[in-house]
Amino acid sequence: MAESMELDRLPEFASIRAAAEKIAGEGERLAALCVEIQQIPAPTGAEEKRAEWVEERFRGLGLADIDRDAALNVYARIPGRQARPALLVSAHTDTVFPASTDLMVSVDPSTGRIAGPSIGDNSTGLAGLMVLAEVLAGIETPPVDIWLVANSNEEGLGDLKGIRAAVDRLQDRVGAVLVLEGMGIGRLVHAGLGVRRYRIHADAPGGHSWGDFGSASAIHCLAALVTDITRLNLPQQPRTTFNVGKFNGGTSVNTIAQHASLELDLRSVAPETLAQLDEQVQRLVQRHQRHHQRAKSGVTFSVETIGDRPAGQIPESHPLMQAASGILAQLGIPERVDVRISSTDANIPLSRGIPSVCIGLTEGGDAHRLSEWIDPKPLAKGIQQLFYLTWWTAAWLTTK
Repeated sequence: MAESMELDRLPEFASIRAAAEKIAGEGERLAALCVEIQQIPAPTGAEEKRAEWVEERFRGLGLADIDRDAALNVYARIPGRQARPALLVSAHTDTVFPASTDLMVSVDPSTGRIAGPSIGDNSTGLAGLMVLAEVLAGIETPPVDIWLVANSNEEGLGDLKGIRAAVDRLQDRVGAVLVLEGMGIGRLVHAGLGVRRYRIHADAPGGHSWGDFGSASAIHCLAALVTDITRLNLPQQPRTTFNVGKFNGGTSVNTIAQHASLELDLRSVAPETLAQLDEQVQRLVQRHQRHHQRAKSGVTFSVETIGDRPAGQIPESHPLMQAASGILAQLGIPERVDVRISSTDANIPLSRGIPSVCIGLTEGGDAHRLSEWIDPKPLAKGIQQLFYLTWWTAAWLTTK
């Protein structure tokens, strides 16, 4: 087994091994569970139906300390031989798709791929959490308490609100966190990509496009700001990016806009570089504001924070990473060494010094598109990976 702890020599590990071997023959059930979850709408911030479904499943398994909080996280505990430090295993319930989305799925007869909105991100991740709950509910007491959390608000402007609430609640008990994503089997994300997001507003006098020509336009002013942002010289290393993802404003084609806004995404693998980029953008906004004050154009800018995903990481040499890598090798799953850093729920525990890793459970693609798909064939191995890593981490925590 992975690292220095030989779990296959522990008597209780036999149950996990038996469960892992059994799951290899349950491909159809696993795929059906992914689809069952996918059929429950769960837009970010409106995950009530999925939360209710998860809570009902947890109660049916007879788990301990089942609860749903104000953030729509659902909690359950598997009591261990010791309570602390505990292990937290999470999967987010929300999707990027509005409640009105047609959730019809299709199966490609030639490949077996299942396609449908949110089938991979994160219906499959949540399915993995539920199967883990089933297994843990029916075997020997684990080495430490294991908290299972189906958390909300991971996507987009949810800004990791769900996992923040969960870690706030459990931080004094938890010694490690495993985060589940449906797609990307073989990836081991041990570094949280820092992200800051802003909505920048501009207000201007506006007016009629002919009669008031020369009056300041909020759209023109924001466009000038964006032009200056695109001229920023970013380092290639550490990798750092920006993106204006949305631009809104105006009333009609023949109206000088009185209001406009944009949404800006800033990212860097290095917290200090992200802070520097953030400072550069703030200085540009201030410079444009001063220009309009001097010109007495009547234009005002304001900046609203809409996202702040803190960075954090554990080294590749960390025992948790070494164990995860060893388990992949044992199962014959190719490790994706190209994917080590990402913005996931793991950002929050990593930023607080809690060892964490985010794993994927199967192959998939077209994330965040209506054509999103998973290949159910590798899913059983992906969930076996989850079983082994969960038990390894729980045993490792007894040494802390």
